[in-house]
Amino acid sequence: MNKIRLGFFSFTEITDPREHRSYNEWHQLDHMPEQYPLDGVAYGQRWVSTPACRAARAVSEPPLDSIHYVTLYLMTEPVERTLREFMQLGRDLHAVGRFHLHRRAQLSGPFPLCDVAVAPSVLISADAVPYRPNLGVYVEVDELPDGDDAAGEAFIRGVHLPALCAQPGVAGAWSFADERRRVTVTWLEAPPLDMNDRLAPIVARRRESSGGRTIFAGPLETITPWQWAWFDSD
Repeated sequence: MNKIRLGFFSFTEITDPREHRSYNEWHQLDHMPEQYPLDGVAYGQRWVSTPACRAARAVSEPPLDSIHYVTLYLMTEPVERTLREFMQLGRDLHAVGRFHLHRRAQLSGPFPLCDVAVAPSVLISADAVPYRPNLGVYVEVDELPDGDDAAGEAFIRGVHLPALCAQPGVAGAWSFADERRRVTVTWLEAPPLDMNDRLAPIVARRRESSGGRTIFAGPLETITPWQWAWFDSD
């Protein structure tokens, strides 16, 4: 059984274009490492929507249209205590001046893990996909219809995730959902912009089959420490 219970997402906008470098330095070298001593934080990674990735988005609606980064923390039991300590740590770091002020989370919170899948060519389990090195991800965010969405969940599990994983360059895909939204993350072992056109028809098919509304769909690149120059010319 997969030990992960939640994915805590943050879809983040940097509100001052001059602050990208300081934000990345803070998050990658200070903020994210401080999360791992918490009992229930199993793993975390953050990806960037570079200017080229932004231009390649299939869907980009408010409020997520303005985001530059996506962060995902994977959380295990004890879930409730982990979330309390996770939020308290953020407040404690803010109180001592260790929090970046030029950022805005356009969507943030815990999403229960629903389904996992792995590419047939990858020699690891579906449960291990996020821990495998990647070059980026393709992220989809859907606002769910009111009421039971059993048909939509069945399509994600039985059709969409397997179709994503059948594509060369895909390592695997996980789906998370709360009562209002679904987030699907596809991990890539090929450059995200190279994968964009390959995944677009699959994402379009899922959108046509969904009773909800897609508000974000697009590629993001893996962040390499100290290589934070994507927005320097802005």
